[in-house]
Amino acid sequence: MKIVRFIAIFILTLALSSVRAGTGALNNYKTLTLLGGDWILSPVDAQEGGATKKGPAIKLLGTDETAISFRVIGKGSTMQENLLPGTGKEMATMYHCNDFKDCSQVRATHYCAKQNQPELVLDVDSTNDSVIVMACDMNTPLCNAAEGHVHRIKHELSEDNTHLKTTYTIYSNGKYEKDSIYHFDRKQ
Repeated sequence: MKIVRFIAIFILTLALSSVRAGTGALNNYKTLTLLGGDWILSPVDAQEGGATKKGPAIKLLGTDETAISFRVIGKGSTMQENLLPGTGKEMATMYHCNDFKDCSQVRATHYCAKQNQPELVLDVDSTNDSVIVMACDMNTPLCNAAEGHVHRIKHELSEDNTHLKTTYTIYSNGKYEKDSIYHFDRKQ
């Protein structure tokens, strides 16, 4: 009888942790939807690193042009991110639950100006209510390749939802190469 009780408690514990994990993933996906809308690059003095000092981003600094946008598409099943829209370096990332009805994992595909498409998964340990971190899915070939690719995307949203810091971490030859960091302000 004790063994049956132990097995029942064990199965119940596994079931509850699975439900909690699924709920957490869906909540993280819903946090992504808070990014919805258009964002402009923050003023030059708020920027860090080289991402906004050269290339197409520099042309957007100090303007009211959208530098990143987020749209919920597919009846709520996908969040579409467009970075540097209308420029020669425009990139898109599509965020979605592995199964929207029973979301247990948030996934993304980044369509890069490097002409590759790294697949990413939510980094549960680094994500919270205002920070979303997507890490390269190490079960996919590109994330293990020498080819340069976006290996990590981190979105940090301010408490008042008006400022966004986004970091794209680039890997090459299996090692960290650089971070491309952008600061955005929500477009009025």
